Amino acid sequence: MSRLFAPIPFAIAVLFVSAPLIGSVGATAVGKSAANKPAAAATQGVVHKIVLKTGMAGGKMVYLDAKGTVNPTIKGKVGDTVEITLTSGEGAQHDIVIDELKVKSAMFDGKSAPAKVVFKLTQSGSFTYYCSVPGHRQIGMEGLIEVSGPADAAAKAPAAPATTVLGAAPVAAAIAPASTQAVSIAQDPNAVPAPLGARAPQLVKYAIETVELDGRLDDGTTFTYWTFAKKVPGPMLRVKEGDTVELALTNNRNSKAVHSIDLHAVTGGAGGGADTQVAPGETKTITFKALNPGLYVYHCATPSVAHHISAGMYGLILVEPRAGLPKVDKEFYVMQGDLYTNHKFGTKGHHVYSHDKAGDELPTYYTFNGSVGALGKEHRMAANVGETVRIYFGVGGPNKVSSFHVIGEIFDKVYSEGSTNTVKDNVQTTLVPAGGATIVDFKVDYPGNYVLVDHALSRAGKGLAGIMEVKGKADATVYKPSHPANAGAMAHCRLLREGARARGNAGFLRYGGRRGSASRSPPTYECGVP
Repeated sequence: MSRLFAPIPFAIAVLFVSAPLIGSVGATAVGKSAANKPAAAATQGVVHKIVLKTGMAGGKMVYLDAKGTVNPTIKGKVGDTVEITLTSGEGAQHDIVIDELKVKSAMFDGKSAPAKVVFKLTQSGSFTYYCSVPGHRQIGMEGLIEVSGPADAAAKAPAAPATTVLGAAPVAAAIAPASTQAVSIAQDPNAVPAPLGARAPQLVKYAIETVELDGRLDDGTTFTYWTFAKKVPGPMLRVKEGDTVELALTNNRNSKAVHSIDLHAVTGGAGGGADTQVAPGETKTITFKALNPGLYVYHCATPSVAHHISAGMYGLILVEPRAGLPKVDKEFYVMQGDLYTNHKFGTKGHHVYSHDKAGDELPTYYTFNGSVGALGKEHRMAANVGETVRIYFGVGGPNKVSSFHVIGEIFDKVYSEGSTNTVKDNVQTTLVPAGGATIVDFKVDYPGNYVLVDHALSRAGKGLAGIMEVKGKADATVYKPSHPANAGAMAHCRLLREGARARGNAGFLRYGGRRGSASRSPPTYECGVP
């Protein structure tokens, strides 16, 4: 059986290819000999012509010279001229920047012409060259330029030291306007493949495209997501224990980065990550056997892996046990992620990924299914009283653990850590690690709006909440309020509201309101109370 998912642009590139460089590294004398020139001409120095190609080496993204030297040290003397020609060996987008010398190349990739920078060495010392594409320097793209000799008399005098004003408030960096091209990237929680039933193992084919695109993160807020098939999380995959799976991964030709896939359900080949490092416009295929039943995370495994995951490159694959799972009435697909941006939560405009915040594990946003309000405002999770609900829940991360909880419900069964043969009964909150998953089943016995949260409840104020609507007749023997409906909200709701407002946001509660409402006024529903 074959399943196809539409292509999507996807983001930052890295490669397991280290193509050799063309050209030579070193100095080449130019002009006539110094003996035939006036003394002043000798200060013109020589021209160093260098060719660098980007590539992967030792699991890092790097610059390579003709001999395959990683991030070669470039040497010269004051007065020399350096000419660097650059190409993308793996097809991803790069540049080269030398801050101290005020050098910056144009961006280049596998489809563009080589980039070239020419500059004169006017001062002695050691200077760093690096790639300014977010994340590339952090994963290895930097080297040194060493310059010997006295400073050039023509060199610019050093700037006067900056004056520090003690007690001055920090100036917030400017933010670009929200992208007018942004689309919805929020995965529909109802997008669960049908149960496979009793059948023999067979060949299952999947084709997935990685796509980079501007998506809606929150009201008035956008972000450049890297995705599997244009949604966060990527498509849920469903196979049977013993199946042979053929997976073709295509990187959209408009991507700026290399992408890959590592499936935790795969044995060998770094889960597929070692053999699916795909440059823009290319396709790579792996075949694996689904040996172990369970619910597993998949994610991009291209450096910086944390960046690729945080930007949206994660999903779930269910390997059904041979006997299948117990039948339920409704199945939902939900994943939690932590996102790191260069501006505060709630800031309007286009946010950019922050490697510093990711390194410090200080998320700006927490989301279910990729964006604030994905579950409740954009997509509905609906059930009826008396039905049994199953949620396939995973944590893409890249860093934070989830204390998954549904306010007003108790999980009848929890398949701990996604294991189909380890079932716990009557669980209030279940712990799900980054890169881990769980399956929870529960019967809904009373109508209302049930709030999905991470019980690290401050995170609700940063976007992490969803709504499941349950309709039907209220049974007073199950629950009976002593006050009229909507007279107030339970303590959980007050806590969540206050946490949201403390962050300058009306709160996730507005997403409990009726679908399609753009108002930031008080919601129609108060935290699960219709």
